[in-house]
Amino acid sequence: MTPALRRRSHWIHRRRSLASAAVGVVLVAGIGAAGTGPAQALAGPVRADSGARITAEKKIGAREVDITIASPSLGKSVKTRILLPANWTRNSSATWPVLYAFHGGQDDYTSWTKNTDIEAWAAKYNVIVVMPEGENGSYTDWYNYGKGGSPKWETFHTAEVRQLMERNYHAGALRAAIGNSSGGAGALAYAARHPGLFKYAASLSGIVSMRSIGIPAMLMFTNASNGQDPFAIWGVPWADDANWQAHDPYTLASRLRGTGIFFSAGTTGRPGPGDPDVAPWDIGLLSEIAVGANNRDFQKRLDELKVPYTAHIYGDGRHNWPAWVRESTFVWPTLMKSIGARRV
Repeated sequence: MTPALRRRSHWIHRRRSLASAAVGVVLVAGIGAAGTGPAQALAGPVRADSGARITAEKKIGAREVDITIASPSLGKSVKTRILLPANWTRNSSATWPVLYAFHGGQDDYTSWTKNTDIEAWAAKYNVIVVMPEGENGSYTDWYNYGKGGSPKWETFHTAEVRQLMERNYHAGALRAAIGNSSGGAGALAYAARHPGLFKYAASLSGIVSMRSIGIPAMLMFTNASNGQDPFAIWGVPWADDANWQAHDPYTLASRLRGTGIFFSAGTTGRPGPGDPDVAPWDIGLLSEIAVGANNRDFQKRLDELKVPYTAHIYGDGRHNWPAWVRESTFVWPTLMKSIGARRV
């Protein structure tokens, strides 16, 4: 090797080392014990089995962190927001119970903290709360006309995010899930498709019977309105019915036995407490009528199978955050109890 080539090789190695160090600085400048002590390095974040990795960590609050995940399942980087308990430390050998909070369509990983008091709810318990990005991905690995491939939102949430939380933030095996709208459907679909993954799963105004009359058309219309190819997600209704069944909480209801279940929805198409005063033809009111009927279909199926559940099929309530805040505060103590999260 000539001297010039040796110098160039040394410089390339040094640039790579500097780049690695820069990532380390971003990750170090995150959080200490409960976010109040000295910063503690993420010490070369451990990757998920797929190679998904944490590339940045940003402290948002005393116990609130945003991380960036480079995801092979999605083919891109997205963010996840984490709430950490008061006694959490980076170098602990302990693990903590964890709640996954999934957002609905046209929301993002910040929506639970923007629209609820989830930070205050979580601060009362010894629990980690994980709020991953879901975009308008419908909480599934896309069918893509039978070809599969990205985006794989189910794999991202149930494997990549989970493993990164467990390997880098001491998230334990006692898990629960809550979601609103499509996030609620995702919580129950994930619980049914991965028995034992969650101790408890809660759906707030989620479509939990995907093949009920009119629902495929409603889902297709909603996804098309989001600028997506609606047939790429689960396939063409009826033509690709096997794939729809494979992701339908109603069809998979027997697999929910042994998992705590909560679901809720409105039925009347009228505003509930705290809802905005909107016209009777408001889409948030009309859509909740369909969602409520859908939840009743799911309830009947669970009754037939004698699968235990808790349901709150209420009357007035729009498809919006005021209703989901009411339902979240009701079910929160049950979620915490299911995973052994202690009050602090």
